[in-house]
Amino acid sequence: MRAAFLPGGRKVDLQEIDDPRPGHGQVVVAMRASTICGSDLRAIYREHLGEGPEAYQDVAGGHEPAGRVIEIGEGVDRIKVGDRVVVYHISGCGQCDDCRRGYQISCTSPKRAAYGWQRNGGHADLLLAEERDLLVLPDELTFVDGACVACGFGTAYEALCRLDVSGRDRLLVVGLGAVGNAAGLMAKAMGASTVVGVDVSPERRQLAVDLGAVDIAVAAGDDDQLDEILGDGAEAAMDCSGNGIGQLAALRHTRRWGRTALVGEGGQLSVDVSEVIIHRQLTVHGSWVTSTVRMAELLENLVRWGLHPDTVVSDTFPLERAAEAYEIADAGASGKIGIVWPDSAELAPSGQSDFS
Repeated sequence: MRAAFLPGGRKVDLQEIDDPRPGHGQVVVAMRASTICGSDLRAIYREHLGEGPEAYQDVAGGHEPAGRVIEIGEGVDRIKVGDRVVVYHISGCGQCDDCRRGYQISCTSPKRAAYGWQRNGGHADLLLAEERDLLVLPDELTFVDGACVACGFGTAYEALCRLDVSGRDRLLVVGLGAVGNAAGLMAKAMGASTVVGVDVSPERRQLAVDLGAVDIAVAAGDDDQLDEILGDGAEAAMDCSGNGIGQLAALRHTRRWGRTALVGEGGQLSVDVSEVIIHRQLTVHGSWVTSTVRMAELLENLVRWGLHPDTVVSDTFPLERAAEAYEIADAGASGKIGIVWPDSAELAPSGQSDFS
């Protein structure tokens, strides 16, 4: 099979490797969609960080996979051949407290291995996955929808749930990449009265408005306009930028007694804790990806809301053009980028969706 590796230095290496065979509790998934995440760009494509959960082990890239099950191993009971599935992208030990709660992302066992980081991921024709890491994709959602949920939408939804966003709130989203747009779209579905977005890129600001992810988009650093729009601040704020300046902006523009979630990876934050957080009585959440339980809930809610995650995808490419896909994603002026196979937009035969 074909597989795309990320050797660093902004390169993509397409190779032929052996097809996987499932062992006990494992399945083989034929890939249909594998979207590109900002952490792929930051930590692998540009350079190898090589530490902790971001220690890339020269495997097939891609941690946002969705596809169809074509083979199952012994001991597989829940998943069947033919199932359309989303892959939760961290395979934990299955025994620690975090794994038992569904938060394999927080597993600290040496057995923990993330797809596309320490074990082969979705940038390949076939993916070997553990049954416990799979969620069945609802009939009404496409494979590209599923790939978007596998990390980006799941991450945004977890933070929105921790913020308890509702119709009482205006939401400030700093960083209008795929996760920021996902946050805005779902916040509106959850009832947020207004979503205000901030980004350094005029192209991304315009895209967020065009997608309906934000009601108003403000240039990064324009504090006067934010003050004019939000007054004493938004009831809830989320930083998706992974940048210290953006993180501080999210905190400063959260109103007294408000809630802020820090989602974007990376960045160094320097803040006057007393002035910005303690004296203003803020609740600050560090929110890292999501759980399998929350992701399953999200898949159900997307159908209920009539919301297609693939609306944030601006460009798709076949696997043989993975290098081009990464170049466009790395430029930072587009929506989300996906690597797709034939039938990536397919709904299940029983799906009665009237989505476009």
